[in-house]
Amino acid sequence: MESRLKVLGHPVHPMLVMFPVALLATAVLFDVVDTVGGPDLLGEVAYWNITVGLVGGLLAAVAGSFDLLAIPTGTRAKRVGLLHAGANLAVILLFAAIWVVRLNADSRAAGGALLVVEIVALAILGISAWLGGELVDRLGVGVDRDAGLDAPSSLRPPAAVQRIGDV
Repeated sequence: MESRLKVLGHPVHPMLVMFPVALLATAVLFDVVDTVGGPDLLGEVAYWNITVGLVGGLLAAVAGSFDLLAIPTGTRAKRVGLLHAGANLAVILLFAAIWVVRLNADSRAAGGALLVVEIVALAILGISAWLGGELVDRLGVGVDRDAGLDAPSSLRPPAAVQRIGDV
């Protein structure tokens, strides 16, 4: 099933996903290091990673919704897609709650219960990332219908359009 939202022939959702995943994972890493005695600056950087990660996550969710809505009902891909979307929603909500607590706190550092929630959210994110891989690699969601080892460049017009120009 080909992606519904593309830029220059490539699906948008996978392009956007890497940023929130990396930012949120790095935020948790920085908070762990900050909690065990690292520089205080790491807590502040983690907070801003979460901020930008949430924005990126929302953009990725919007792009992913286009593909999710196009998956036929009653398929394994639809079930996996809904589970993937639900897990990502949980991650966004957990990190949003962490962000709100840290926004209103005297210090932007995490610790204790917040760090535990971050680690749980990161574990859910890892599961969701695996589900996203399952959707693409195993179930073919978002894959161009003409994909193959010798497929033409995505920047070239489809063969039918080329033939009209050749006439």
